[in-house]
Amino acid sequence: MASTASTTAGGLTQYTKNPRQTLFTAFLAWKGLLLVVALASGLTGPSYDTSTTLALNRVESSTAFSLVTRLTRWDAIYFTSSAQHGYRFEQEWAFGPGLPAVVAALAHPAKFLGLVPATDSGSFEAAIAIFVSHAAHFAAVFTLYELVQTVWGPQRHLPLISALMHILSPAGLFLSAPYAESSFALLSFVGYLLLAKASQTSMSHLSRTGLQLLAGAVFGISTTFRSNGILNGLPFAAECALVVLQPFFDANSQIPDVLSLFGPLLGGILVAAGSIVPQTIAYARYCPGASEPRPWCANALPSIYNFVQAHYWGVGFLRYWTLSNLPLFLLAIPMLSIMMKSGVDVLRSPGGVGGSARQLDLRTGLLIRSMAASQVLLAVVALSNYHVQVITRLASGYPVWYIWVAGCLAGDKQGAKVWGGRVVVYAVLYAMIQGALFSAFLPPA
Repeated sequence: MASTASTTAGGLTQYTKNPRQTLFTAFLAWKGLLLVVALASGLTGPSYDTSTTLALNRVESSTAFSLVTRLTRWDAIYFTSSAQHGYRFEQEWAFGPGLPAVVAALAHPAKFLGLVPATDSGSFEAAIAIFVSHAAHFAAVFTLYELVQTVWGPQRHLPLISALMHILSPAGLFLSAPYAESSFALLSFVGYLLLAKASQTSMSHLSRTGLQLLAGAVFGISTTFRSNGILNGLPFAAECALVVLQPFFDANSQIPDVLSLFGPLLGGILVAAGSIVPQTIAYARYCPGASEPRPWCANALPSIYNFVQAHYWGVGFLRYWTLSNLPLFLLAIPMLSIMMKSGVDVLRSPGGVGGSARQLDLRTGLLIRSMAASQVLLAVVALSNYHVQVITRLASGYPVWYIWVAGCLAGDKQGAKVWGGRVVVYAVLYAMIQGALFSAFLPPA
């Protein structure tokens, strides 16, 4: 068993000499393969659904726009439309404003200069969104590397393997298409990297507070891309609890002061703002003075997002639990199991990833446990409330399971290595099969 671990470590040595070059090469190779899969799906005939060609006013052909149409599927049509026109219909508020805002901002200079034909029906925005997704995924890979390096150091090649796992995420083409997943992952990893640096014992109080506020702002922005970003508020709640409760359990701790709570409190508020601000804008648009206000305007918490998700998309507690959806639950079980298992393991031993015996300080250990808890909570909510199959792409923005799989592959236990290898095989196969179906406008999405 020990010799197997030594062989694995030796085999990785040639790649760890320049890990960033390894990640760059792996990223290009994997993206190239997925894009070939997307283009090859056109060989089977026209797409199952014509929504893309109608929305973009483009035919699927061998032109440069073939790849754009192949990637602009399902929800991507809504993101592209919102980037071009803003929110025109109530149901479009189910999709966060973050990605459309970025795409619209990038498209504006070219449109202002008249470089985009007036007859363009959104293909320019779709192309920009595809670029944004690729760039964000690329940056997220290296941010995750830095995050793991900051917490665990270079031991057992955890940073490299974790980042490679993010490249091979079962989210697949969703991290290339005009979707918010890759941008959300980047912002989440950046936020956690900032908190990891803030948790270091050498950090001054002022620097820690500044990093906490910056992390809160980044997490708040991430919530405008994906609503589940609100779960990134857990580390701030945990930090508040630590500041308040630690003096009761540690005689050497000082009584908490307002300054100690300022960073996590305001940081948590900034996370919540990413959800509250868009809801407030929608309320101001649809509710005050309306001759026929929408039903959600009278709710105790008038959230257009909750209403639209339930009314148009059928999202709600156990509403997806029907016999016809059983195949989708079966598709989601592997990813749900990975997130649950990895989250619980890291909650129990945040410093023991991959069999390592790293002793994390109290604040860093609490941060890692908060990250694991948010991942477990997402899996539970996805199982009970969401269209459960989306967990394979939502999981892309949660770092703990990547690190756990890396620990399995780099650890000394042969059983863990086997399971880690199975996760890699699952991720690759699912991403490729789902990519072929997605680009042909076939479910699951």
